[in-house]
Amino acid sequence: MYVQEGAILNQKHRQAYVAVRPGDPKAEKDAKLNPRDDAEAKALRDWMCANFFDVRTFGAVMSTGINCGQVKGPVQMTFARSVEPVLPVEISITRMAATNEAEQKKRAEGSEEVDGRTDNRTMGRKHIVPYGLYVAHGFISAKFAERSGFTEADLDLLFEAMSNMFEHDRSAARGEMTTRKLIAFRHANALGNAPAHALFERVKIGRNVDGAFRDLSDPGLGNLGPARRFSDYMVEIDHEGLPKGVDILELL
Repeated sequence: MYVQEGAILNQKHRQAYVAVRPGDPKAEKDAKLNPRDDAEAKALRDWMCANFFDVRTFGAVMSTGINCGQVKGPVQMTFARSVEPVLPVEISITRMAATNEAEQKKRAEGSEEVDGRTDNRTMGRKHIVPYGLYVAHGFISAKFAERSGFTEADLDLLFEAMSNMFEHDRSAARGEMTTRKLIAFRHANALGNAPAHALFERVKIGRNVDGAFRDLSDPGLGNLGPARRFSDYMVEIDHEGLPKGVDILELL
């Protein structure tokens, strides 16, 4: 991975120069490096794409001192939005442990606070959403994939990551986040067989009212309580009249 917590990106750029310019001492030491010509610039970009999954998938701007150019990634994701309004709830938390010896000594000797308390507590807050169903749209360009070297194996890995991305990122504030649906539209033509927005509109989300689908714009839903579980919603996919050359894959 190119972007990691605490990573120094220029060190990774230098790896590309060392690989493209074997035996060149400047590649290993100079604080600033730039491609000598277009051919070397392409070689540097290709090396970064070949060696870093996130570069060939999402792209990167790598012109920070040690210049490896820019890559337009084939995969682009929108921000997720909740299908209905959500109301964040604030929860207060209190830590009872002391931070250091001085704090513990102060507690033992007694506090001089007006209320006479002797515990040195640390207060904090967490914000949670009782329940929210969020939808994000993603786009994969086959033509940009050709340039960056993004493969079918990379796509399978991306889908696997999207299916399981919350399984090892639990916390008190988001302990039950999970991916509920993963729907992909596969085109026979590299340039696409239908506009993306028309395909996204085939996925409809409504409220589950006694087993019946009710559109979220239905004014009668105002009498319902807020959704508190995934089963309060229904997801329907319109397969009728699908454009020629387009397949719908329900991956989750």
